[in-house]
Amino acid sequence: MKLLILAANGQIARLVENRLLTEPEFQDINLTVSLRNAQRLANLKPKVKVMEVDLTNANEVNDAVSGQDMVFVAVVDHTAGNVITKNVISAMKNNHVSRVIFTNILGIYNEVSGEFGRWNHEYTLPGLQTAINSDKLLAESGLQYTTLRLPWLNDRNEIKYTITTHDEPYVGVSGSRQSIADAILKIIRDPNLYVNDSIGIADPATQGEDRPVY
Repeated sequence: MKLLILAANGQIARLVENRLLTEPEFQDINLTVSLRNAQRLANLKPKVKVMEVDLTNANEVNDAVSGQDMVFVAVVDHTAGNVITKNVISAMKNNHVSRVIFTNILGIYNEVSGEFGRWNHEYTLPGLQTAINSDKLLAESGLQYTTLRLPWLNDRNEIKYTITTHDEPYVGVSGSRQSIADAILKIIRDPNLYVNDSIGIADPATQGEDRPVY
């Protein structure tokens, strides 16, 4: 499978890339990564195709998506007018690529309850509407999408999480970046997982906490 990672220099993206390149079960993945400054991931060559792509530039996104089978967008779209989401959708349709995994935030359906839900809403409010719009655009796109609603992240050396789907209450407040990477890799391993769904990912042991757990 040909996989493209957009915004490939983020911490979660780097964890995903490392496992794709080191674990035998992913040896058949043909990986392309893109980022604003390609030199930052030059060390991945020649195993990986490294492209310099500005996600707000429609032509550059289109060139990156060409020939791919799956796209993982490793950044939340907080751009005015949701330019990033629109560029990705357009590029995928132009190139007949249907499967996309798109990063987003928790709380876009008001699905986080209690004091933490109130606190999370307050802190995510500046970018909340663009996050909501990104998810809506994907749902209406006709693509096979999965929205990832990420918790407040920590760098614990653990993989420990539960997944909730679109219609379920969000469970947990925080989770490790390693856990998020693991959930993404499950979808890469089986692209039929969570098609046309929006999944929440968090450590269930943090459920009931009023603030993020680091």
